[in-house]
Amino acid sequence: MYFDWWIGQPSIRPNLTRFAAFYYNASLKYGDHVGVINYKDWALEEHSAVLDLERGQLGDIRPLSWQTDTSVSNQSWGNIENDTFKSPQFVIHQLVDIVSKNGNLLLNIGPKSDGTIPDDVQRVLRDVGSWLSVNGDAIYGTRPWKIYGEGPTPVAAGSFHDTDTATYTAEDFRFTTKGNSLYAIELGWPSGGETVIHSLGTVVGTQKIESVVLLGSDAKIQSRQEADGLHLQLPAQAPGKYAYTFRILFGGAAQ
Repeated sequence: MYFDWWIGQPSIRPNLTRFAAFYYNASLKYGDHVGVINYKDWALEEHSAVLDLERGQLGDIRPLSWQTDTSVSNQSWGNIENDTFKSPQFVIHQLVDIVSKNGNLLLNIGPKSDGTIPDDVQRVLRDVGSWLSVNGDAIYGTRPWKIYGEGPTPVAAGSFHDTDTATYTAEDFRFTTKGNSLYAIELGWPSGGETVIHSLGTVVGTQKIESVVLLGSDAKIQSRQEADGLHLQLPAQAPGKYAYTFRILFGGAAQ
């Protein structure tokens, strides 16, 4: 159940809390599939519902689940003339950053009056889908690592920053985990044939790394752990266009 703004007003709060109690109690008949309520700002208490940021994201990991709602369109939640749209790269980079911080991305599209999806929007969705078909293991069913990422590029935190395009570099990484795997998603492709993940250097006491795989590539990735980070030798050709995922296996317990 998604709420927009203003439900935190004093005149609404008594009925809002009554509704939340009814909704959660009624949802119990579905077993483990308990209903979810989204809220903005401080309309509900933490732990009682899921925080939503409209057209924005957070600057760090939030222990509680949260959500970004945004649109492929930069100007509308529907369909308007002379609209402009986010690029597939923008959506993928935003998705990766949000998931690394324990969030979910709710992505809106605006159909035309006949119900068809505009061609420009279809292209974005198909490109994002193609990226997920290769790199989805780093997104689906993952959890945040001990830090969300590393790199020099700042993220504008808060609502209504989804047109503030961050120019990510090959030094920008985002991390997710699943089982004994750490996924390091590089947001640019380096030109020198090597990349370094500084958060995985020997000086930070990281467990020994067993293997590194670049998703979407058959190339064998040579790696060496040094004091300044994990050095990876890369193939000449990038396995895609937007963001590049390394699956890192450790020799011991999950990180």
